[in-house]
Amino acid sequence: MTKILIIYTGGTIGMVNDAKTGTLIPFDFEQIQKNVPELARLDYQLTVHSFHPILDSSNMNPSVWIALAELIKDKYDFFDGFVILHGSDTMSFTASALSFMLQNLSKPVVLTGSQLPIGEIRTDAKENLITALEIAATKKDGKAMVPEVCIYFDYQLFRGNRSLKYNSEKFEAFQSPNYPILAEAGVHLTFFPNYILSHPDQPFQIQTKLNSNIGVLKMYPGISQQAVMAITQSDVDAIVLEAFGSGNTPTATWFIHCLEQAIQQNKIIVDISQCKGGSVQLGLYETSRELQKMGVVSGYDMTFESVVTKLMYLMGQGIKASEVKKLLETAIVGELTLPN
Repeated sequence: MTKILIIYTGGTIGMVNDAKTGTLIPFDFEQIQKNVPELARLDYQLTVHSFHPILDSSNMNPSVWIALAELIKDKYDFFDGFVILHGSDTMSFTASALSFMLQNLSKPVVLTGSQLPIGEIRTDAKENLITALEIAATKKDGKAMVPEVCIYFDYQLFRGNRSLKYNSEKFEAFQSPNYPILAEAGVHLTFFPNYILSHPDQPFQIQTKLNSNIGVLKMYPGISQQAVMAITQSDVDAIVLEAFGSGNTPTATWFIHCLEQAIQQNKIIVDISQCKGGSVQLGLYETSRELQKMGVVSGYDMTFESVVTKLMYLMGQGIKASEVKKLLETAIVGELTLPN
């Protein structure tokens, strides 16, 4: 019998209305099982591990990602797949982080959740949970169909490190602007193998050393020198530069000087686009040519969630900054697409 480990971290999927305050509060997973009697009809052996305390996804942080990675490592040989129930707000961050931390993954790790609590009549929780379990259990020729970290939400399966939450009110909460979906649930569960990572040749292992000392500098017209310096002169090890369009920034002398000083202080600067779709192309326009010259790294088409967690992962390895920069521009687990 197929064995699936359900890891319940918290989130809307396990929320109920508090009678006293009227706010949503988490409850024990046993109540989810009562609300989804269909689980008993699945021909899987389901085991549940609940986090204590249960977390709102806004409280997710690297220590929780480490706990998840270590739990999966401890249980890896005993289960065919893993389903992580998680709040949707930071789900893409967790999925991205785990995609780097769980190395040589040959089993599905599927994150899912819901926009409405599972006890609501119109909830999306039941379908998301049941189909996530089916995906985690699906094999072809004895091997997992989706041997990677992914997100299932509203009938679509996304690569975890390519996903982002784009809507807080619709059931279709997630998108993957720069990479096709891995599977789609209609009358049939249809997988798209050409877009799924292949099975690794090396044994599974985890990497749990993370460095989260990262600053974020988001461009906007009229940004002041004081605002830029607050980030570039701060005591961070890396800066994510959210630029315009294909990676463009102001060309003012003071702005260029701020970035150059940061790089001279061994800070890593990664340029990503504020646009959800498309890719950074450093040097395509004059407004990004100086960035390329000074050593700003291209984030290509990575999501903000992916570049932040990839930085944490790479900087946690204790390798030289030059190697970190090289790997940032290299696809490790399908998180970016290099230009032709």
